[in-house]
Amino acid sequence: MSLINILVLALLQGFTELLPISSSAHLILVPAVTGWPDQGLMVDAALHLGTFFAILLYFWRDVWGMTTGLGAAVTGRWDNPGARLAMQVVVATIPAVIVGVLIKDYAETSLRSVTLIACNAIFFGILLYLADRYGARNRQIGEMTWRHALLIGIAQAFALVPGTSRSGITMTAALGLKYDRVSAARFSFLISLPVTFGAGLLGVYEIVKLGHYDELHDAAWAAGGAFLSSLVAVIFLMKWLRTASFTPFVVYRLLLGAALLIWVYMFGGPHIIPA
Repeated sequence: MSLINILVLALLQGFTELLPISSSAHLILVPAVTGWPDQGLMVDAALHLGTFFAILLYFWRDVWGMTTGLGAAVTGRWDNPGARLAMQVVVATIPAVIVGVLIKDYAETSLRSVTLIACNAIFFGILLYLADRYGARNRQIGEMTWRHALLIGIAQAFALVPGTSRSGITMTAALGLKYDRVSAARFSFLISLPVTFGAGLLGVYEIVKLGHYDELHDAAWAAGGAFLSSLVAVIFLMKWLRTASFTPFVVYRLLLGAALLIWVYMFGGPHIIPA
């Protein structure tokens, strides 16, 4: 792949993974629209790891609090807020892991439908708007309950279907449970850490198993680009949500979905994007 190809993918990964507009939809569609080759396992793993480290850097205080909290929990102090948040992140991660294992092969074939991506972009965009518009927004992350963490985790499992958006569906669930916008985004990003890191590690495992080491140079550029774009995206979104709504992202999703449907049914675009 050329450096331009890699940097475009890195920018897409960073912005679309963290903004509620679906990274999987964009990364699946790029090869079909541009004719570029698939980025490969090495680059894909690097993109996820770049995003992981950007989120880790931005939320380092939360991560440190969870780490020290777990240390306190080992001594029996489970009333520690950091330990509680860390375990809630674990609880919210479990559904996505289970569903991911169950539908892995299916997701790589049948779920790459452009029509499905378009419909998900529109449907879950409307859900985000409704949750944002009519949610009470009177709870903060410190009030997170175990049941709410599990429900948000179940919502996260739906993001395995392209076009849904992991950040979008988890923020939608949190807003629906009456959390404020900043808390919804904060918890969404924290529960993305194990998922994103796991996706990166899984990619690395596949690379080692297959012995594909010839893309290391591309992977380094991809990780660096994804790290920078992800960091910009998370800073922007967290600042934006302090004073504004999710409406611009909803509008983008509706336009994206409509454009994809027009592409397929009026201009003969492919119905399935090959893996």
